[in-house]
Amino acid sequence: MMTAQEQLRHLKKGIVDLVSEKELLAKLEKSVKTGKPLRVKAGFDPSAPDLHLGHTVLINKMRQFQLLGHEVIFLIGDITGMVGDPSGKNETRKGLTREDVSENGKTYARQIFKILDKNKTIVDYNSRWFGKFDVFEIFKLCGQYTVARMLERDDFHKRFKGNSPISIHEFLYPLLQGYDSVALQADVELGGNDQRFNLLVGRVMQKSYGQEPQIVMTTPLLEGLDGVNKMSKSLNNYIGIEEPPREIFGKTMRLSDELMLKYYELLTDITPDELLKLKGEMSQGLRNPRDVKVDLACQFVERFHSKDDAEREKKNFFEVFSNKGIPTDLPDWGTHPQNNVWICKLLVDSGLSSTTSEAKRLVEGGGVERDGEKVHDSKLKLNLQMGDKFILKAGKKKFVRVLVK
Repeated sequence: MMTAQEQLRHLKKGIVDLVSEKELLAKLEKSVKTGKPLRVKAGFDPSAPDLHLGHTVLINKMRQFQLLGHEVIFLIGDITGMVGDPSGKNETRKGLTREDVSENGKTYARQIFKILDKNKTIVDYNSRWFGKFDVFEIFKLCGQYTVARMLERDDFHKRFKGNSPISIHEFLYPLLQGYDSVALQADVELGGNDQRFNLLVGRVMQKSYGQEPQIVMTTPLLEGLDGVNKMSKSLNNYIGIEEPPREIFGKTMRLSDELMLKYYELLTDITPDELLKLKGEMSQGLRNPRDVKVDLACQFVERFHSKDDAEREKKNFFEVFSNKGIPTDLPDWGTHPQNNVWICKLLVDSGLSSTTSEAKRLVEGGGVERDGEKVHDSKLKLNLQMGDKFILKAGKKKFVRVLVK
């Protein structure tokens, strides 16, 4: 078992805020002395049905606490999700319906166990206590905070100064999230760094209800594949944890070297010393960044699928890499001999494109190859003779071997 100091050093890896280090060390020391684990809470509003690697930054931090023997609580905000978190928003956020939070919450509860230990994880819903709240308890909750304090919050302050509407129920969100910590008697609350205000409200709430205030620990928001914007499905810069192994592997290999190291820090169990050593080996030319990235891709595939899947995708990657980008397991598509076959119709018939107009755009954009040679003429006609075979490529990933028989 790690000492309190060793645990603290491990847990500080990849965080933005810690309020406060002294208090956390004291809680860890007490935990080591008494053998009683800390109660570590992280809340997730089920705003979309699928989790991606951006969500797992927080879940991975939960896993670190779990591996150290502490009790983690994955809280699904089925009530707060219906209110809508105003964090970082310049307008009132649309809340979710009961049906939305119910369905999305079920998929969250399934997907998290790709990372967390199912036998050591508490899954809870804040409707368990808010469903029993009456109007008097709401009055008491609202009495714990002032409008002036709410307007200190950056997004509320900007909207107020800019004469943008702020709905009263938005002020309730931080109070409801804060009360979650009271209901769960949390020792630690984790959240993204955009959640700092809400997490600090939790400390205030716990003091008001006679509890020892929780430790606040925030993690950075993870940039997506573009290396600029926050990972998001709407920006199509994400890696979904339930995507096929080949998608996860391929997307990971598209990361820049700099972003790859950040993913190592935030999404793996690498220690600070190991990360420092890895950076040094790469800078000295002792480790090829490509191979380091392959290792990361394997970790993701193994975590979200299986070790066999990871080994298969690694083998496929090097086969494709050594074969100038052409997969060894590409599908065959057969056709009969014919003359004057329009290239765009061939792309559609072989399944490489959904429409001839899309195929035309692909050709004119330089996205179509025949046996490794680019096709530039979207009006090209081909004569297909018995026994002909060639490889067609459309875009970056779609291949087919055309067999004329």
